[in-house]
Amino acid sequence: MQNGIHFISGLPRAGSTLLSALLRQNPALHANITSPVGSLVGSMLGEMSQGNETAVFIDDAQRLALLRGLFDGYYHAVHPTKTVFDTNRGWTTRLGLITTLFPRAKMICCVRHIPWIIDSIEQLIRRNKLELSKIFAFDPGGTVYSRADGLMGASGMIGFPLNALKQAMHSAESARLLLLPYDTLVRAPAAAMEAVYAFTGLPPFTHDFENVVFDATEFDSRLGTPGLHHVRSNVRAEDRETILPPDLWQRYEGASIWREAAFNTRVVGVVG
Repeated sequence: MQNGIHFISGLPRAGSTLLSALLRQNPALHANITSPVGSLVGSMLGEMSQGNETAVFIDDAQRLALLRGLFDGYYHAVHPTKTVFDTNRGWTTRLGLITTLFPRAKMICCVRHIPWIIDSIEQLIRRNKLELSKIFAFDPGGTVYSRADGLMGASGMIGFPLNALKQAMHSAESARLLLLPYDTLVRAPAAAMEAVYAFTGLPPFTHDFENVVFDATEFDSRLGTPGLHHVRSNVRAEDRETILPPDLWQRYEGASIWREAAFNTRVVGVVG
């Protein structure tokens, strides 16, 4: 990557789209919602594994070159002039690989109190009364309880990236992580962005927090979840009551492990 690359990962509904929208204001940077590069890397690793009999012809140097080639090919029109921030919630499972491919890369992990993430997704489901969401396999049934159980399962929309984040926070490469809480991003955006630039070693940039532009309408429509990546034009916090039943909120109250010093034993940086 001629002008370097960094990564955005972490939890859903935790500010990664807003972070990307702000980074895009900087003409020296490229950022977007989830790119296909993460899934392409997974597919190529599978094809280069011993599960493919032709893998006998591929050595580690070739594997590295092929994987780097995925990034170079996908961003061929971007990286000659811009630093890339590639987004994928699965990147936290590949922190060691990323470090090998791009020794100077850093990863910003967007996080948010888990009950509020469940609440946010439930808000979307109830708002889109005439749509069925791909998040829940277009299932017309279910309750807030079954949806929360699905989200928090080991392979669920929240459960998988949460476990991946835990893994990354206790990996040998944990110093490459910076956790960015949603509340910090929306309540103190200038300080949050300053921390992102300082952590990645990029020159600071003055952002316009009153005129944020981002459009993923078609992408969200195909998921049957309009508004999934909606970003307000001005960055601000929204104080409201949760729509979750109290027992459901309490069930996941303790799941936001990055808040606990006893869990963050490698002292991964948390903004704010």
